[in-house]
Amino acid sequence: MSQDDRRVRWFDEIDSGDVASVGGKNASLGEMIGALKTEGIRVPDGFATPAEAYRSIVAENGIEEAIRSEIDALHREERGLREVGKSIRRRFLRAEMPDWIERAIREGYRELCERYEADEIDVAVRSSATAEDLPEASFAGQQETFLNIAGEDEVLEACRRCFASLFTDRAIGYREERGFDHLRVALSVGVQKMVRSDRAGSGVMFSLDTETGFPDVVVIDAAWGLGENVVQGSVNPDEYVVFKPPLDREGRRPILGKTLGAKEKKRVYAKKGGSRTTRDVETSRSERSAWVLGDDEILRLARWAVAIETHYRRPMDIEWAKDGIDEQLYIVQARPETVQSQREAATLHTYRLEERGEVLIEGLAIGAAIASGAAQVIRDAEEIDRFEDDAVLVTGVTDPDWVPIMKRASAIVTDHGGRTSHAAIVSRELGIPAVVGTGEATERLSDGQGITVSCVEGERGTVYEGRLDFEEQELDLDEVPETRTPILLNFASPTAAFRWWQLPADGVGLARMEFVINNAIKIHPMALVRFDELEASDDRDEIARRTRGYDDKTTYFVEHLSRGIARIAAPFSPTP
Repeated sequence: MSQDDRRVRWFDEIDSGDVASVGGKNASLGEMIGALKTEGIRVPDGFATPAEAYRSIVAENGIEEAIRSEIDALHREERGLREVGKSIRRRFLRAEMPDWIERAIREGYRELCERYEADEIDVAVRSSATAEDLPEASFAGQQETFLNIAGEDEVLEACRRCFASLFTDRAIGYREERGFDHLRVALSVGVQKMVRSDRAGSGVMFSLDTETGFPDVVVIDAAWGLGENVVQGSVNPDEYVVFKPPLDREGRRPILGKTLGAKEKKRVYAKKGGSRTTRDVETSRSERSAWVLGDDEILRLARWAVAIETHYRRPMDIEWAKDGIDEQLYIVQARPETVQSQREAATLHTYRLEERGEVLIEGLAIGAAIASGAAQVIRDAEEIDRFEDDAVLVTGVTDPDWVPIMKRASAIVTDHGGRTSHAAIVSRELGIPAVVGTGEATERLSDGQGITVSCVEGERGTVYEGRLDFEEQELDLDEVPETRTPILLNFASPTAAFRWWQLPADGVGLARMEFVINNAIKIHPMALVRFDELEASDDRDEIARRTRGYDDKTTYFVEHLSRGIARIAAPFSPTP
């Protein structure tokens, strides 16, 4: 082993060519620090342990033979996944860490503290697998991340837990499904300065529309506190949509949409038994009714997303955070988007309901499809064994442990989460519709109830009473003939505009403003002009709820109308 293999690698020393040594996540951080600093993109400093450290722990503690034996037992169905994962992780947690690894991590942490001129800084300790964040497989959420870690001993223990997390049940299952050899994948640990988003906000953004694959927008999710709740989908975040082409034009502010999320809780710093940790607390009423990001910050993040996408030459899935102390924005992760970018662009699937039922609940629509089945309400992962094939999974929130039953569901409905939540990402990968962030699906729907999940009526997904009839069609766009007459589309709802970006249309022929008001604004303009004169009623309460974040109710109307028109125009720009 060379001397270079016995030290940590600083982010500014590595790039995307170092995946085999420091894993996909760490290599990407180094690549951004080295290549995108001139774009003004800020990435917190840190270091990575070499993959050789993981291999040394495995070799010097005789873990390889144990892994091989446990996986063979899994293949022979002599032991279950949960039992196998627990046994392998226990070996890592009890393993002796070679002296050179412990020394390298301690020295790296001390130097990181010196770089930030502090005695003991708080860091995020992240797992980065050497087969991770490939364009065709994301591995997102398969291994563990530990936040608010401080002190050499805590950093060492978090690193040990990261090494063990290469064999979480979900990571083993994911590699089994994708055909990755467990013994050929190694793990690097990234130790990165924490962004104090516990005092501000954080979230996820994609450099395309995650539902339709429309490439000319950036979609940003945002919530208060540390970003784990957004990634896990345990909160309903704000959502901002930005049109890319005018971003570099002076004076343009091309925000196509802003949706205020409930942001029911936030993750903050905490202490437990003398050690640092994190915990969830309820957000205040003012936090729930306020935007996490201002328009200037939304546009800055969108420009950063475009710069990152341009550099990597592919759509990207990016995690960002705002520091509540220095008030600056940072990028903390970036990986290739692995769902829409892998789809065949020449084929358009369309669905149409042939009948209507009672609307039971609504949320964000994920996946432009329709499915029906019996609702199965499962509130806890301990109950997943009772899930029945082809039922509609109804739950509060999902995480990677839920994937085995998500694969068997006809559709998914959740109480919490946005477009970038775990439930949304997995449902896209599986090609099944989901309605997320409904607020109370687990209370409103009951076991065995026949329902239909529709995600083809715009941004809002609907759960209908009963198993309704629907039609599915597949259109090969390569077979659509060219016409001498210009073909223009007519639009009723801006929320569905992105769905048709692939059609070979020559522009938009008609957009009915009253339909934009009905579908996107949903409030009579005079009720907004004279809001203060309205008598107390359920309608007044609903108007107040829809216009949260707007001190001037008429501004709500003007912004939603202009953005609705812009959203219709965007997929066909620069045609008339």
